[in-house]
Amino acid sequence: MQPIEFAGLTVGGGSLLLIAGPCVIESESHAVDLAVAIRDIARRAGVPYVFKASYDKANRTSGRSFRGPGLAEGLRILARVRERAGVPILTDIHEAAHAAPVAEVADVLQIPAFLSRQTDLLEAAARTNRVVNLKKGQFLAPDDIRHAIAKITATGNTQVIVTERGFTFGYHNLVVDMRAFPIMRAFGYPVVYDVTHSLQLPGAGDGVTAGQAEFIEPLASAGVAAGVDGVFLEVHEEPARARSDAQNALRLDLLEPLLTRLVRIQAIERPASRPSGEAAPRT
Repeated sequence: MQPIEFAGLTVGGGSLLLIAGPCVIESESHAVDLAVAIRDIARRAGVPYVFKASYDKANRTSGRSFRGPGLAEGLRILARVRERAGVPILTDIHEAAHAAPVAEVADVLQIPAFLSRQTDLLEAAARTNRVVNLKKGQFLAPDDIRHAIAKITATGNTQVIVTERGFTFGYHNLVVDMRAFPIMRAFGYPVVYDVTHSLQLPGAGDGVTAGQAEFIEPLASAGVAAGVDGVFLEVHEEPARARSDAQNALRLDLLEPLLTRLVRIQAIERPASRPSGEAAPRT
């Protein structure tokens, strides 16, 4: 697997990447303060960090739900986060026309899972020459993601990260098949595990998405043990007050002990002396 380098950090080079932030931009001060707090925790844990927040949640369960500040104001706030926190920025796009303006601010353009087969969107993101974080749709088998990857790389952009966020399991539920991580990693691109979104109970909250944040630690631990290159976490200082995905967000004060645990697990799964991707010896 070829590691991806951007903004002074490396994905797939051995260190566990952290992508984290609030689900949606709530305000400038909130985004900046949370980015700085997470940055400091990540530094103490020795983990490279990318800030994530959405300027528009275009796929909310209900039309009455908060969507975010919108493109122009959202990009202004994300630029402010970069300036104040000094960290790379990831945000998602829902329309091809948003790719170019978002690429002026963000280091990574994210393709939402629901839109992972939208050819025009994938190609527009790829043509910005930014890193593209491709979320695997809840309706796709792990090996099917290769077709979406091909749509991106056909443009000449090979800076692709693939993210698992769970597979639809009946009504109002998602499951994560741990076999998905080595299957997708075999395509030659870094794989990230979106832990908190995989703990959603989609539509189970009578117009909002419910969730099971109590399972963040065991599932994150399992994903890192299965060999992922990074974890994606929605983090909030007070999840009950979060304006999106409140029930599956990680409380900020639980982030540092979780990262400490994950770094230790990765050290066992992928020792520095063993080349990335090589199987651990049997004991």
